[in-house]
Amino acid sequence: MTRVAVLGCGYVGCELVRQLQPAHEVVGVRRSESGLRAVEETGATAVKADVTEPETLAAVPDADWVVFAASSGGRDAEAARETYVEGLRTTIDHFCSRETVPDRIVYTSSTGVYGDRDGDWVDEDTPIGPETERGQVLAEAETIARQRPIDDTDGTVARFAGLYGPDRYRLDRYLEGPVTEGHLNMVHRDDAAGAVRFLLAGGHARREVVNVVDDEPVEKWAFADWLAAQCGEPEPAKRTVSDRLDDPELSDAARNWIGADKRVSNEKLRALGYEFAYPTYRDGYRAAIEAYRE
Repeated sequence: MTRVAVLGCGYVGCELVRQLQPAHEVVGVRRSESGLRAVEETGATAVKADVTEPETLAAVPDADWVVFAASSGGRDAEAARETYVEGLRTTIDHFCSRETVPDRIVYTSSTGVYGDRDGDWVDEDTPIGPETERGQVLAEAETIARQRPIDDTDGTVARFAGLYGPDRYRLDRYLEGPVTEGHLNMVHRDDAAGAVRFLLAGGHARREVVNVVDDEPVEKWAFADWLAAQCGEPEPAKRTVSDRLDDPELSDAARNWIGADKRVSNEKLRALGYEFAYPTYRDGYRAAIEAYRE
C-alpha cells in the first residue's frame, strides 16, 4: 500500500488525507497539539514535526509520496521564507537522503505568483511576475520543488487559486460590502485536495506546474450581486480599485494584492482528466446559501 506523508495537514491537508484513505496509508504532520488532534479525527496517523526544525522530521516515516502543504500563517515575508523556502528545501533534502526515497513530492503554491495581468487570462506557460515579497518567496519555492529533488524523485507544483468551502465561505464580506472590482479565481477546498490526490494517483505532471482553479473566474461585482440575490439580500455597495487605493493606511503588500487582476485557466488540469466536484462557484456555494436562508 502506498504511504503518503502530508506535511502541514491543515485546511486542505486534512481534506486530502480524508480523500486518500482507505486506499492509501496516510501520515498527517502538524506542529501543534490542536493540529495533531485534527489529523487524528480524519483517521490518519498523526505525527508531530515542524518543517522549520529539521531534526523533528526524523519522526515522519518513509513515504512514497510527500505533500508539502505547510503554512506560515498570516506572518510576514521573512516567516514565509522560513517555511516555504528553507522548510521546503530542508524537507526535500531530508526525504531524498533516506535509504528509501519518495517517488513524488508535491508543493502547494498559489496563483498569486502571476501578479497583475490587467484581467487577462494566464496559464502554466505564462511567465510569473510576483509583485509582493510573499509572492516572490512562493515563486522561489516553486523552483526548489521542481529542481531540487534527486533523480528518483519527481517534484510537482500545484498552484491553488483562492480557497473556499466549509468555514471559509465568508458570506458577510460580499453581502455587506463594499466590494472592490476585479476578478475572483477560486477553488473549493474539496477540489483543491481532490486535484492533488488525482495528480499523485494518476502519476500526472511530474516536474511540472498545474493550476488548481475552477472553471469560471468571475468578476467580484457580478459574484457579489449573484450571491446577494441567492441569499435574498440587497446588492452590496461597490467600489473601484482606484477608490480602494485612495486609503492612505493600506500597506504596499495590500496595494499590490488589490491591483493584481487576472483570470486563471484550468485547461491543463481538465485536459489531464480531473473532474471537479464543484466546477463553479454556483455549485460550491450552494450549501452555504441554503444554510444562510434557513
